[in-house]
Amino acid sequence: MFSRLCRLLVWLAFPLLAAGLRAEDQPPAPATDYVLQPSDLIRVLVFQEPDLLREVRITQECTITLPLIGTIDVRDKTVRQAEEIIRSLFDKDYLVNPQINLTVLEYTQRTVQVVGSVNQPGAVGFPPEQRMGLVEAIARAGGQSRIADLKRVQLTRTNADGKVENFTVNVDSLMKGGSAEQWLLRKGDVIFVPEKLF
Repeated sequence: MFSRLCRLLVWLAFPLLAAGLRAEDQPPAPATDYVLQPSDLIRVLVFQEPDLLREVRITQECTITLPLIGTIDVRDKTVRQAEEIIRSLFDKDYLVNPQINLTVLEYTQRTVQVVGSVNQPGAVGFPPEQRMGLVEAIARAGGQSRIADLKRVQLTRTNADGKVENFTVNVDSLMKGGSAEQWLLRKGDVIFVPEKLF
């Protein structure tokens, strides 16, 4: 009797447990692998130290300033890496084994410019936690026009040190299954789709 009752309870509870474990019902995982960008607004929380709570905007030089530990360089750092840097600085001289939580409150807008032989030239935005490649950027700009030459697409990129780089990319090849991974876009990139030479 007892074993039948247990089986009945498991049978009744299983759909509820299964429903509770569906991925779409779970809270989103923190974006710990997001690379921090200038103008992002972040909150730095030090567990059990309310006086150290700060909401700060990352400067154009990719720095933030926090009490006690001063200015911190977060260039090219993910959320998790920045947390660890802040933790180690507090741990070094001020707190014993501090617990740090860094949250991005407001992401900086990321856009690229797509110009030339596309149907809707202009700025194309993409979500901060997503990646976007050349093919998707052209698609978001209304797709290529009928006279576009996708074999000679120009990508212009300005690096953090101000150096400008120019690349010629065969987007036609990428659309046919080429390696698009190396042509992931960065904020501020400019894509020029030329016309075919008749």
